[in-house]
Amino acid sequence: MITVDMARRSKALRGASTTLILIAIAGALLAGCSKKSEQAGPPGQVIAHVGKEDVTAQELENEFRWARILPDKRDDETIKRVLGDLVLRKYLAQRAVEAELDRQPAVLLDILRSREQALANAYLGRDVATKASAIGKTEIQSYINSQPWKFANRKIYTVEQITIPLTPEAQAAVDAAKPLKSLDEIDQKLNELKILHNRSMGIISSSEFSKQVLEQVEEKKNTDQFYIQTPTSGVFFKVRGEETRPLAGEAAEQIARQALVADLIRSEAATKALAAAADTEVKYEEPYARIMGKEKPAESGAK
Repeated sequence: MITVDMARRSKALRGASTTLILIAIAGALLAGCSKKSEQAGPPGQVIAHVGKEDVTAQELENEFRWARILPDKRDDETIKRVLGDLVLRKYLAQRAVEAELDRQPAVLLDILRSREQALANAYLGRDVATKASAIGKTEIQSYINSQPWKFANRKIYTVEQITIPLTPEAQAAVDAAKPLKSLDEIDQKLNELKILHNRSMGIISSSEFSKQVLEQVEEKKNTDQFYIQTPTSGVFFKVRGEETRPLAGEAAEQIARQALVADLIRSEAATKALAAAADTEVKYEEPYARIMGKEKPAESGAK
């Protein structure tokens, strides 16, 4: 049986997120490059309450950092969306703890994995800091020029969306909903399966897509609905409108620098992983020793 200190589990479940950890570290390394949002208020200021739990301005600021939303882009609609997602996540985490879902082995493993990932990336981030400080204007401009859909040709899509907090049960429902042709059908299917979800209007930037995904969205935006997945939720969306909103100047340079730092972290992670594999402290049991190429050599004279 897997056991973990209850207070630790509860705290981890509320705050853990298993995706875009690399970008979070990049933002932390570059925190000094951006000023705090005036709308967020002092770091410890309580801005909302979810049951008995407070939501602070510092937490909201952290959500902006994760989403890479610069202070000058934090209008009321953006704040409403980001704060709404934060509050919903806390509410769902509370309900999960009340339902004792944090005691399920699979959930415990996810929490432990998230903690290990955060700690590992924090360690790697410390080693990357020196290299990050050496990133110059030439590298930044080259990155900006190589990905125009994130900068000069950036688009902001107005979308109708269905957001589903991901759990093992929800993932199965998402898979069942993917073949459906409209948001109405997806909404109905999720209601039938009693899967918690939220339907709303929102905005998505083309900078959030890979080049391949963006090409698919552009090709079929007038006819199809799409699905994307974040670390904590699945999102079905239909494009309802768009506008070109280039990202240039200091804001573009800051985003590009963050992305380059994230690349450095990924590269460093690969190096560390190789070193760990060869480390004498790593011992594999069979059949994994054979799979990993770590079998002990046969003893001389063995029959």
